[in-house]
Amino acid sequence: MITLPFAARADGLVGSVIDSSTSLLATQTHDIVRFAMGSPAPDSIPSAVLAALAAEELSRPSSYDYAATEGDPLLRSALLESLRGTSDETTDDRLTITAGGMQGLDLACKLFVDPGDLVVVESPTYTGGSAVALAYGAELLEVPTDADGLDVDALEEAVAAAGRLPTVIYTIPTFQNPAGTTLSLPRRERLVELARRWGSMVIDDDPYALLRFAGTEVPSLRAVAGGDPLVFSVRTFSKTVAPGLRCGWVDADPSLSQLLINAKQAMDTCANMPAQRLVARFLAGGHLAEHLTTQRAVYRERKAGMQAALSRHLGDRASWTDPDGGFFLWVTLPGVDTQALFPAALARGVAYIPGQAFSPAGRFTDALRLCFATTDPDRADVGVGRLAAAM
Repeated sequence: MITLPFAARADGLVGSVIDSSTSLLATQTHDIVRFAMGSPAPDSIPSAVLAALAAEELSRPSSYDYAATEGDPLLRSALLESLRGTSDETTDDRLTITAGGMQGLDLACKLFVDPGDLVVVESPTYTGGSAVALAYGAELLEVPTDADGLDVDALEEAVAAAGRLPTVIYTIPTFQNPAGTTLSLPRRERLVELARRWGSMVIDDDPYALLRFAGTEVPSLRAVAGGDPLVFSVRTFSKTVAPGLRCGWVDADPSLSQLLINAKQAMDTCANMPAQRLVARFLAGGHLAEHLTTQRAVYRERKAGMQAALSRHLGDRASWTDPDGGFFLWVTLPGVDTQALFPAALARGVAYIPGQAFSPAGRFTDALRLCFATTDPDRADVGVGRLAAAM
């Protein structure tokens, strides 16, 4: 048998349970209520508007050419205008257009993570973020979260116990994936203070902030840090417009611009040009603001519907988070192994992501993530009923 000359990093390629669920569900032939993927529902995609814009914009040959690696000027201009007045308002020299949020995370780790470096992740955390860090040889340090997001006191204690400083702190500060919690303003300020003391990069992964439907807005980490070079912000249109566009951006210190271009040119030359032009037209036409207003109302109703279904079918057998926006509920089922439960739940027609997927160490065996954004209240009630029956 031939032994292939794998790179050392191959052992660190763990993939994503979440992304793999798409393939799994595609093979099923029975009716399934799909709480697994964190994406807008088909009826939440502005497909009619996008189709009308595409009919004009994508008839132009220039929409199929190469773009500048840092992003097409039309998209950059439209994005800067759409961010004006928000806590993510920025300048042209800080922007790099990416092929979705995942490419932004990859670029951050490519620039700042060496094999053996200590990288802090929330516990639970987004499996895609931890997978990228592992692919670059990081050693992960899980730090717990609570209702106010990352426990910054626990972070300081964990770093002291580790006996070395983290190179990177990876956080999803707003409507966190998977828990739906939001890092409070005092903790954001404290996190920036610690990063400055330690010289640690903060990867600020915030896809959901624009989807707030309740509560009070919290300034972004970028705003709290005042543009500090230690904060590297990753954003995407996957949650606010459509995931298949694979279009996002990073906001980073201007001193990183050429490095980001170099790193990106070793990946894909440029992000998808037709998608960039389509998103540019969507933003420039003022469609995003109207779309977000509609979706916030929809997601508020769907969150309440899912919580009502959990109360009705699971009662005091479960507890769950109560986010002010985003896509997710984090459900805890004491005494239930949610990984072992999954095949029975899928057979009954409901899919979710088991809690272990959100911990590199395999914690949260009695928890699961439900995406409320994809499902109307009546359908959510059916799905939660099937989950209770599987239990």
